[in-house]
Amino acid sequence: MKKSTLIFVLIVVFAAGIAVPAFLLWNPANWGWAANLTERIQGQGEGGSPTGAETAKPERKVKYWRAPMDPNFISDKPGKSPMGMDLVPVYEDQQSTASGIRVDPSFLQNFSVRTAVVEKGTIPIEIRTVGVLIYNEKNIFDINTKFEGWIEKAYVNYVGEPVKKGQLLFEIYSPQLVTTQQEFLSSVGYVRKLESGGTPDALKRARALLEASRERLHYWDITDDQIEELQRNGKLTRTLKIYSPVSGVVYAKMEKALEGMKLTPGMTMFKIADLSTVWANIEIYEYQLQYVRLGQRASITVDAFPGRRWIGKIIYLDPTINKKTRTLKAYVEIPNEGRKLRPEMYANVELRTPAVSGAVKVPEEAVIHTGERNLVILQKAKGVFEPRDVSLGAEGGGYLEVRHGLQAGDTVVTSSQFLIASESNLREAVNKMLSDRKKSDETKSAPATTPEPQH
Repeated sequence: MKKSTLIFVLIVVFAAGIAVPAFLLWNPANWGWAANLTERIQGQGEGGSPTGAETAKPERKVKYWRAPMDPNFISDKPGKSPMGMDLVPVYEDQQSTASGIRVDPSFLQNFSVRTAVVEKGTIPIEIRTVGVLIYNEKNIFDINTKFEGWIEKAYVNYVGEPVKKGQLLFEIYSPQLVTTQQEFLSSVGYVRKLESGGTPDALKRARALLEASRERLHYWDITDDQIEELQRNGKLTRTLKIYSPVSGVVYAKMEKALEGMKLTPGMTMFKIADLSTVWANIEIYEYQLQYVRLGQRASITVDAFPGRRWIGKIIYLDPTINKKTRTLKAYVEIPNEGRKLRPEMYANVELRTPAVSGAVKVPEEAVIHTGERNLVILQKAKGVFEPRDVSLGAEGGGYLEVRHGLQAGDTVVTSSQFLIASESNLREAVNKMLSDRKKSDETKSAPATTPEPQH
């Protein structure tokens, strides 16, 4: 053999000795035999030649292959993905087992997965809702008359006008009132006459008649001051002045034009609302009713006065649930010092109830609400997770009460848990798909049964 040929052969052998191990270590196609061979070589380099079954490592078994850029594309043999990339093997020891879902540590680090320890403690119950301020219906007064007449002069003319107690509202002319005044003055004169020279029995009957006339004026809402003035002056008045019995604002009135209007007994002229207290009309969800009771304190804020807070209490709970919204109407009575609160304002209402003590609680962000159930991702060991159905209770202070499914000391995922849940769902779907394929293959490969001949 020529010298040059010998040198070329030596160079080829030397290059192959370097390239082949390097290629096996690279293993671009993820061959199982190459990975197993590499592990054995590394084991020999570290601890010598393996002797016996104790040092031999079992070959990892590929369960299926999937596309690196599309985990939903799987295959039971190696090949190319729809994007032209080599399929990646997924080994059986990587699959989720009954003990939980195994997640790669790099996944946890890349997505900043955080956890929290389940605690046992108190949960303050806070119910926040919105409402509309309305008039206190107990403080709305009707202004009407108990006799027939005509308004000759109106001093209050528009809705929303503020009035004070004792303020003159209107003057009314009533023939019945004039007749009653005349009867009263006649009774006064008759008593005076008998007091100067009459029998005791006659004086007694005259005074009884006077009291009856006075009481009749009272029945028609004539005040004591007006009656005393009538008795003192001895002159009847053609019109009667009607005064406001309360302070407030005109909530409603009968007609736009009042002067000259004829009144009949019982006809409402004005509605005056006292604004010393107002009501907040609020809605409470059905599931919150267990924490609401009459007399419960409520904190109220309005946008018109930021930073200021009013304290009221629940005075009424509607007996019927709204079947469309599944809410219950309630009224909160609020002292309105300074008359700052006005009807039709929007109000933010916060209700606080006694805290639930000794509750197993988790942060709100740890719970995944799917609509049909509530899930948490439980960390069973480092890198091993398990979706867990939980039954929830009270909510407050950023925590949720867990009545069933967890216990104090458990560790739950509080961020990116939906990614772990998605991985769990994907693996479950893949396992079901492979199981269906296996059953289908077994059915196809099963020998057809030959029917027995019939005699």
